[in-house]
Amino acid sequence: MDVEDRESPFDVASDRCGLPSVHLSTDEDSDEDFSVQGTFTEEELAFPPDLEWLEELYEDDHDDVDGDGDLAVAAVDGKKRRYAETARMFKLRRNLDQLDCFHRQKERDVLKAREELKLRRHNIESLVKHRDNLEREIERQRAADDSVAVFRLRSQHKHLCQELQSEEELEGHVNTGLKQQELVLREVEVELARFSSLRQEVQEEQRVFQAHKNQKASTRLQQERKASQNLQLKMQHLKQKQAAMLKKEEAECQTKIEEGRANRKIAAKYLKETIRRMQRQDAEKQQQRREFLEKRIQAVNSLKSNIAATQESLRVQQSRARVNAQKEEVRQTQLRESLEAQGINSIKHIYQQKQLEEIKRKQAEFEERQKSKRAEIVAKILQEEQQVKSRKRQQALVPKPSTCHKVPLPGRASEKLLRYLAPRPPSAPVERAPNQLIRFSDVSSSSSASSDVEDVEGTVPQEEEHQRLADSLAEPEFSGLWEQNQEKLQNKKRAPVQSEVKQEEAAMGGGALNIPAKKVHGTELKGPPFISKPEVVFFKDFEVGIIYKKKIALTNVSYVTNHCKLLGVSARLKDFLSISFAPPGSLSTGMSCDMQAVFQPTINEDLEGEVHFESALGPFSVPVRCTIKKCELEVDSQFLDFGSHVVGQTISRIITLTNKGALATLFSLNTSSRLSPETSRVQTASNVSANTRQEESSQHTTSEDRSCSVSMGTVELQPEQESQEFSEALHTGSEASATDPEIIPEACASSDVHSDPGDISLGSVREGEIGPFQSLQLEVLFSPTIPGTVKLDFHIIFSDLTSKPIPIQVRGDAVSVPVRVVQPSIDLKICMFDRLYQDSIVVQSRASSALRLTFEVCPEMRKHMEILPKTAFVQAQCSFNAQLKFLPRSSLSKDAKDLFDSDTGVLEVPMAVEVAGQVMPLHFTVQAVVTSSELRFDRTPVDFGLCSIYQSVKSSVRLTNLSLLPQDFGFLSVPEFIEVQPNDGFGTLLPQETLEIDLIFSAKKAKEYNFQLRCKSGFNRDFILSCRAAGVRPPLQLSHSLVQFGATAIGDKSTAVLHLIHPKKTIPPVGKDAVAPAAPRLFSFSLPEGSDISIAPSAGRLLPGERCLLQVTFRPRLPDQDIQEEALRLLRRVELHRLEEQERSRHAEQEALKAVPVVTAKGKKAPVIPKTDQPAESPNPAELRPWSERQEEARASLLHSFTGRYSESTVPCFVSDGDPPEDDPQAQPAWSAFNTLHLRLQCPAVQPPLVVTSNSAKNVIDFHQVAVGERVIKRFTVQNISRETLDLGSSVLDVHGPFSLLNALRCIRPGEKHTLVVAFSPSLEKKYCEILEVRSQKMTLEMTLSGVAVVPAVTSSHPGGVLDFGHVLQKECATHVLKLQNSSVVAVGFRALLASLSPSRPPGGADGLASLLRTHTDSPVQPAVGSQNLNGLSVFSAVPAEGSVAPGRSLDIAVTFRPDHPSVNYSDRLTVELANKSKVCVVDVKGAASSHNMYLLGGDVLTVPIESLLPPPTTRRPPLKEPELKEKPTTPVLVTLRAGYSAGVITPAVRELQVGCIATQSVKKGGEFQWDNAASLQPLGFSVEPSRGSVEPGHQRTVTVTWVPHSGYKPYEVVQTCLPLTLTGDETNVYRVTLMALVSTAAD
Repeated sequence: MDVEDRESPFDVASDRCGLPSVHLSTDEDSDEDFSVQGTFTEEELAFPPDLEWLEELYEDDHDDVDGDGDLAVAAVDGKKRRYAETARMFKLRRNLDQLDCFHRQKERDVLKAREELKLRRHNIESLVKHRDNLEREIERQRAADDSVAVFRLRSQHKHLCQELQSEEELEGHVNTGLKQQELVLREVEVELARFSSLRQEVQEEQRVFQAHKNQKASTRLQQERKASQNLQLKMQHLKQKQAAMLKKEEAECQTKIEEGRANRKIAAKYLKETIRRMQRQDAEKQQQRREFLEKRIQAVNSLKSNIAATQESLRVQQSRARVNAQKEEVRQTQLRESLEAQGINSIKHIYQQKQLEEIKRKQAEFEERQKSKRAEIVAKILQEEQQVKSRKRQQALVPKPSTCHKVPLPGRASEKLLRYLAPRPPSAPVERAPNQLIRFSDVSSSSSASSDVEDVEGTVPQEEEHQRLADSLAEPEFSGLWEQNQEKLQNKKRAPVQSEVKQEEAAMGGGALNIPAKKVHGTELKGPPFISKPEVVFFKDFEVGIIYKKKIALTNVSYVTNHCKLLGVSARLKDFLSISFAPPGSLSTGMSCDMQAVFQPTINEDLEGEVHFESALGPFSVPVRCTIKKCELEVDSQFLDFGSHVVGQTISRIITLTNKGALATLFSLNTSSRLSPETSRVQTASNVSANTRQEESSQHTTSEDRSCSVSMGTVELQPEQESQEFSEALHTGSEASATDPEIIPEACASSDVHSDPGDISLGSVREGEIGPFQSLQLEVLFSPTIPGTVKLDFHIIFSDLTSKPIPIQVRGDAVSVPVRVVQPSIDLKICMFDRLYQDSIVVQSRASSALRLTFEVCPEMRKHMEILPKTAFVQAQCSFNAQLKFLPRSSLSKDAKDLFDSDTGVLEVPMAVEVAGQVMPLHFTVQAVVTSSELRFDRTPVDFGLCSIYQSVKSSVRLTNLSLLPQDFGFLSVPEFIEVQPNDGFGTLLPQETLEIDLIFSAKKAKEYNFQLRCKSGFNRDFILSCRAAGVRPPLQLSHSLVQFGATAIGDKSTAVLHLIHPKKTIPPVGKDAVAPAAPRLFSFSLPEGSDISIAPSAGRLLPGERCLLQVTFRPRLPDQDIQEEALRLLRRVELHRLEEQERSRHAEQEALKAVPVVTAKGKKAPVIPKTDQPAESPNPAELRPWSERQEEARASLLHSFTGRYSESTVPCFVSDGDPPEDDPQAQPAWSAFNTLHLRLQCPAVQPPLVVTSNSAKNVIDFHQVAVGERVIKRFTVQNISRETLDLGSSVLDVHGPFSLLNALRCIRPGEKHTLVVAFSPSLEKKYCEILEVRSQKMTLEMTLSGVAVVPAVTSSHPGGVLDFGHVLQKECATHVLKLQNSSVVAVGFRALLASLSPSRPPGGADGLASLLRTHTDSPVQPAVGSQNLNGLSVFSAVPAEGSVAPGRSLDIAVTFRPDHPSVNYSDRLTVELANKSKVCVVDVKGAASSHNMYLLGGDVLTVPIESLLPPPTTRRPPLKEPELKEKPTTPVLVTLRAGYSAGVITPAVRELQVGCIATQSVKKGGEFQWDNAASLQPLGFSVEPSRGSVEPGHQRTVTVTWVPHSGYKPYEVVQTCLPLTLTGDETNVYRVTLMALVSTAAD
């Protein structure tokens, strides 16, 4: 029957019942389908859209099959059949699901119809009742003769009857529909029952499919792990290579350092002369600088006059410009009028004139530019001629080279060309080996070389001239330094050139260059600057004599414009590979250039090397690989298993031999168990020959023709000769296999399996040739003749010497019985009583005809075990499945005493299968372990006792599983007032396991409770547990009775908030309904001593309706007892260590005494008396003081080793029955046990991740007393003792407060420390306290900051103002002392600041320029900072400049005046200020310096008050003559006298001069002064009093100068005279005093 014409019974039922068209096929249908259709096509295997993932899985498996090689057609058909079955399975699963969905839909329809029928019947009943009521009402109204009501009721009765009739009809229709729906439902259930076996089969196929997917996933995971391991090995290899390169670079760097040291030693002797020459140059520069300063001073002096002259010239020019502008305007006006009079457009004419003038001006400028350019060109030409002449002179001066250098190097021309084509970067080495340049010139093609030469031909002479000029200028500073070592260094550099090139090539050949990372524009460049495409130049399967070409593209991947230059190829490839590469010049990022590689092999060997390039960022290389033709032979499987087959059958299997290489070879199948030594050593010989050829080619690189001829001769073998040699090798190998026992493979080592050549044989193809990229199929036949296991081992050997023989192992089993039980022992595992267990018995037949089977069960087990069917037929070459049913009953131990062990529960039943025509039956065994399903409670009933309605009471029971199987259990229908834990009363009990069950009872009301708990097992058995309890009600209640703190670190705290509530009405404690008025209650929490818990408030009084907020704080800390014990343990360890040291020293002394015996006076040896130490006393715990060093060590040790602590505590809260009696308030109130509340606390403590290691591990930082305005800094250190990195943070301190955190917090790794800097700078006088929280992820560390602010009280002995030091001899000093008195209770810091040393002082240059430009007469300019010393040191100094004054103490500040040159303008400002910036005093200090002990004060100011800090200029003057030497220079002094004139009366003018004498230790004699020619002053009206006198040291005398105009004085006339004043002291000084007098009026 055709597949399309067949119709399943379910299809017919579907058509009849209106079911959806769902097609389900059985196993027989599927077998018939496959038998009819044969193999599926691609269209038939197409999957629906919801199974597209299955198609993807099929494609993945298909790809895996393709990767393994070509398979036989039968295997491919099997794969397709398997995937078709999988698709069929998923389609059946989908159809079954649709059928289940249809069944559920029909059930819902039936339920809906039943509900509707029930509703209709209810409506009918209500209508009938209503009708009866209406009929009774009609009779009643008729009896009452109410016709109107009767008519109304009759109409209602009629309408009601109509409704009842319609409802009955509708009820009939609904009933009919319900019967139809029930019929359809029964039919669907019948169909479901029909396909129950098919459903089980689909489930089994799903399980197999899922197992297949899991296996495939595990295989892929193993492959990924293997790939990861390979990658790790590669990375390790790369790291080792980089380490070797680093070592090499370090060695080179060390060599360079040693050379540099030698050069420095040689140049040291020439350094001194250079330094002396530089000192002379510096002296000359200093002299020039002084001259320059003198010129600057002259320029400043002439500045005033120049400014005035410039202003005058500007006025003149402006007036002249105004006049010219007026004249031009008049001229323009006249021209415009004349043009208009002539009828010409004046505007156009004027514009044209302006354009002509502009053109002439531009033409003149252009001519000027041409002249300047001509002059520049001529100057350049002259300069070049001068350079050529100087170059010729330098060449003439260069010494001729010696004879040893006259021989030209072979690569000189190419070296120059390379240098001009691609100049190396500054970081690259300058020198290059000549042989490397020769190699580069040989490799580069002629076309590229010629083009390069043409491009550079024009630039070579110019660069040669620049190079020669640079070489000529590169002469040593001292003759002889280079001449002595030049030849030596050249010889040293030329000697290692060849070795360096070889080492570089070896390093490059090993892999990619280790290019260090470089930074370009801030970006780190890793890897080579250029990449090649392809990355590896691969010439695969080459033949000798054929030329191969490949094009390579180089791309710039760096971040800058770069260029590349070809250096050459490796030594291994230089005779076979040539590169055609034209340098492209500069390449931008991402640009590429091309090159061509031409490979012409002459030897038949694998070659590897690199093509080396140079770029601006460093060298890089492109790897090159060249491989010859090889054979790559493999088979699809090296182990062939035929399985079990009946004697007399013939089965064939295929082995696929594949050659993936490009070289053909001959093969042969060798069935001998041993191989000849020649064939077994093929690979070794080939490796040795390859190595020999490589060594010979490297040693004899010059004989290329001979090596080429030899290699060609070895490759071109005739096929006839090759096959003849191969057959001879096989013949000798078979002969030698019998005598050589060492070549037996491991696969042939087993001797218990017989090998019969007649059972397993090879096919017709036993030898032949396999070409490149070709596959062959080898057939193996299995024809068993004797029952047993047959094994055959053979090898596939090849004529190619580099290919190893492939071993093949074939195995097969031969059986004589045609029918057998596939599973001789059926294990049902563990079974329970009164439960059904099923399994399948598979019987397989290899007979050629159908056989009858009869299954027998022993009589003892017939009540418990059954096999269906009892009789069956197994078809030829098929298998049959029988169903085994096992239902153990409680009477099993009585029925089968011999088969069942009641103690262990083990059941072992022997079974037999009778086969028609076979004398011996088939035996198999059924095994099982039978157990019960009991669960048992350890006690019942459970009594909870009295329980508060605000508390929970826990009681535990033990539940035991008496079965050998794990059982699921659960407590069902649990009342709401009880909780079952763990896992809410659900769980699984392992065999013989006992679990503790917690029953938590929470009373909802104050009453008695009696209830039962039902525990149901997974096997639907119920176990009852009885419970009873009594609930009570306390007068107060807690918002939470359980507080669970989080994991809190030692030193941290956790806080919980709850409420204690007093309701307004009080209910009696035990189950009474009466309500009593509420009374005030007293409460008190009783905390255990030494507890880490604190409750605030812990006691109080609550009125009715009130609630109290309770704050529960958990602060874990280390117990003092633990710290004490740890400290004692540490002390004992230290003491033991000390005793061990004493014991070792005592033993050493005894050994020394034994070695040197002591002789007494009588000549006898004195006995050696060992020292006995007193026993070590245990340390006294009382001696350990709190916060001592030992205590801190113990605390730190405990914190580091702390592993965690969990504690639970219950805190009782006692509640009184009311207030104490009014007559005795001190009496104790009444308490009741029923009123007591219990607060349960769960407190886990963990190791603190953060601890304080400084400040004796205290969390308090006390700044003590600090002055207001000062800033005190303290530090404390925290350490991370956890295993995780902590990210520290802190709380925000008061921004207006005195405390501040100065440094930032950071992440600290495990074991690291971090120091926090805290500053205290108060601004008000009071006490401060603040808490700083150092926060991390796991804890918060609180640090208490405290301090007291005190207002400082400091006074100075000097009230402020001016402090005048007077006159002092130059280079001597004068000192004045300021005393600071601190009357406050804290130390106060201060600073003595000089204005001259203040960085905020304005520069003196601006003040000096203002004083220069100012007209100063009588009032001199005296800034705060005056003249300073020329040596750069301050003229005034205060010691100490800063410090601290202790409380109640005083401190002296010494102010010193130390001038180094004469001046009267020394001044400065001294400010003494405290740390809070308040000033104690401000003193203006001033002084004067003189070179002699006599000085003169007064007169007009002739110089500026600010002096230059530079020393006075020293100019060379001609030698003075003797009269000039005798004359001393005089000091000019100007005294201006102004007489007043008012109302015709002239007031005389009076001025005073001061003559003083400086008191010194060296000169104690006073001085004298005298006016010379004082009588000449009388005619002019001047008078001087006194005219002469003496001055004591340290004193001053006043000289009064008076001017009274004479009678003939003319108004506005200036009277002037000059007379000398002689001062005699240690030296005689003459002052030339000029007296100038005039009369001024009030207006003047």
